[in-house]
Amino acid sequence: MIIKKFRAPLILALIFLVLAFWWPEIANRTAAVSFSYLKEMAMIIPAIFILMGLLEVWVPKEKIKQLIGRGSGIKGMFFSFLMGTLPTGPLYIAFPLAGSLIHKGARISNIVIFLGAWAAIKIPQLVAETEFLGLQFTALRFVLTLTAVIVIGLILEKLISTDEIPAMTEQNE
Repeated sequence: MIIKKFRAPLILALIFLVLAFWWPEIANRTAAVSFSYLKEMAMIIPAIFILMGLLEVWVPKEKIKQLIGRGSGIKGMFFSFLMGTLPTGPLYIAFPLAGSLIHKGARISNIVIFLGAWAAIKIPQLVAETEFLGLQFTALRFVLTLTAVIVIGLILEKLISTDEIPAMTEQNE
């Protein structure tokens, strides 16, 4: 049971041991990069958990359902897009927030839009992209990315039934 629960870290540890034995140089670099990410996550994740706790306590479930739930329509998509474009930081920060929003009744397509916008359509990123790649490239990429994120969200919502969603969130708790 415990081995099944920690299967992925155990497999990674085994791979690391093989690297350390056969290719110590690669293992050293892998350890350095892993430690760097671990330090970064250790500094960011506690703040995210505090934010998630505040979200759980301060924002009622009905408000989330109203803003980005089933009946939110285009307004919910727009709000999800805004929530994804405004913050800065790595994408792994958005996953626990997305899980919390799903748990509070957010629509799957809106969560995909939120994650997609967080990953590829941040406002500071668009400003820098315009400066280096030009307005035409940035505008076209923005439109295509936004369209793709919305279409993927709607398709994913059709593929995942709402009955599966509570099971998905309960597995993660």
